[in-house]
Amino acid sequence: MQHHHQSSQLHQSAEAHEQSHHVIAVKTYLMIYLALMLLLALTVGAYFLDMGSHQINLAVAMTIAVVKAVLIVLFFMHVYYSAPLTWITAVGSLLWVGLLLAFLLADYFSRGWLDILGK
Repeated sequence: MQHHHQSSQLHQSAEAHEQSHHVIAVKTYLMIYLALMLLLALTVGAYFLDMGSHQINLAVAMTIAVVKAVLIVLFFMHVYYSAPLTWITAVGSLLWVGLLLAFLLADYFSRGWLDILGK
């Protein structure tokens, strides 16, 4: 019985090792690269295009940046093919950064609400 348990652990370990070294096709890398270059061109184009207000320009630029970051994390950092714990860590990190940015922006935009001397 001990031998069966040990070989089962070795089999699971081999599967985990196999899963952690997933090989991505060169075609996939080229497609992601081309998508990133297109998004880069869109970012530069959005900079020169006046969309009415600074907030709209910022929202468009940030949306493009988030799409680029997601592509990089999923494919170049191999999160797409990783174990569920890696997904949880990546999503948790993203949520944590979002929470920090939300509090930072709340503080920044509320600075003018109070009439405090010395600002």
